[in-house]
Amino acid sequence: MFIVEETIAGPEAAQIPKQRGESLLDTAVRYAEERHWDVFPGTWLEAVDGVQHCSCGNAACATPGAHPAREDWATQATGSATVARRLWSKQPTASILLPTGRTFDTIDVPETAGLLALARMERMELTLGPVTWTPDRRMQFFVLPGASVKVPDLVRKLGWSPLALDLRALGEGEFVAAPPTRYGSRGAVQWARRPTPANRWLPDAEELISPLAYACGRDGRR
Repeated sequence: MFIVEETIAGPEAAQIPKQRGESLLDTAVRYAEERHWDVFPGTWLEAVDGVQHCSCGNAACATPGAHPAREDWATQATGSATVARRLWSKQPTASILLPTGRTFDTIDVPETAGLLALARMERMELTLGPVTWTPDRRMQFFVLPGASVKVPDLVRKLGWSPLALDLRALGEGEFVAAPPTRYGSRGAVQWARRPTPANRWLPDAEELISPLAYACGRDGRR
């Protein structure tokens, strides 16, 4: 998966240092300091008899170590690097979660559709923001806030029913897990396209929705 990431990330990825070996605390601080993203600590993984479990205590947790640890997480989210450092100092292994609907929304699609759309976007030379790749085989494209409101109508204008596509925009009141957060033993969230100086300005959902909807429609017919 790392090989594919480097292949599709493009030459600009070399401008950003690798996160390998960087602590969750340092990474969370960098997101707040360099990208001005709000961050908040989520649950974490605890080893019990050699098996990693979510700190929430639910043995059947769907996203172990990668979801909010408290109900009022939205009030805990901070864009201050100083506060972020203090939060992760209390729990250094806490996952890094990013609230959507503030500095960005994300468009969430299946991995197969995301890879197809990403290749098509690059051929079209579209301006892309960061893109994450999750262990549950999803990809999330970072776009300007407001996408969660606009996407259903944009999809309808393209001739699709929003319910027919496995495509969803995450906005206010929702969140995404940021690299290098781990989903239990399934692996870590990765960057398919890393944050760089070149993609600091995010695209509008309208700019990406056509290739994303097309890829999801094609993926759904398989």
